[in-house]
Amino acid sequence: MRADSKPRLLVVDDEPNILDLLAASLKFAGFDVSSAADGNSALHAAKTQTFDLIVLDVMLPDMDGFTVMRRLRSARIDVPVVFLTARDDVADKLTGLTEGGDDYVTKPFSLEEVVARINAVLRRTRPVLDDDARLTYADLVLNDDTHEVHRGERLVDLSPTEFKLLRYLMVNAERVVSKAQILDHVWEYDFMGDANIVESYISYLRRKVEEEGRPTLIHTRRGVGYMLRDESDQA
Repeated sequence: MRADSKPRLLVVDDEPNILDLLAASLKFAGFDVSSAADGNSALHAAKTQTFDLIVLDVMLPDMDGFTVMRRLRSARIDVPVVFLTARDDVADKLTGLTEGGDDYVTKPFSLEEVVARINAVLRRTRPVLDDDARLTYADLVLNDDTHEVHRGERLVDLSPTEFKLLRYLMVNAERVVSKAQILDHVWEYDFMGDANIVESYISYLRRKVEEEGRPTLIHTRRGVGYMLRDESDQA
């Protein structure tokens, strides 16, 4: 997305009143908005058009939002997703985020909150373009321009939030960062105080970045936080 263009959103909800209200409000807030009322329509739109973010209801008539997310990721469509649902349960939140979602808003919600959450996700998932777009630590290379990560010669497939988390760890390599710092810099708000989401994302990141035969890079400092450090040559 160019800096001078409106962010393109796809809003998916099977309740016409909510869909119309969200679409109108988000257009008024400065977004370019398309809409879909079921999972199949959302998948078709995401596969045939380019969006900067999807607002995705979990309870849809043909398939749930988690299934939509799995199919998007299987098709290698890595657009950020904000789940929208009446479910207010930690297990559902973790399910949505495990599937690759970037945030979770529960009904009833304020339109201001939805706009704020969308803007926060867009800020943290856009590539940062600077004079030196590559970050390197040990055999790990992160490229902001292409939004790609390599561990040695292997391409590491990360969701937008996983990418942002790894970038924060790399910028602070060999320094311990706390859960609160990670929430502040990666999520840009305190996620309603739910620090468990940090543990979950660190776990996802380890599964993708670490590999047998290479030094462990992501370490837990119990009671303190996390750090990126190559301890293979430490005494």
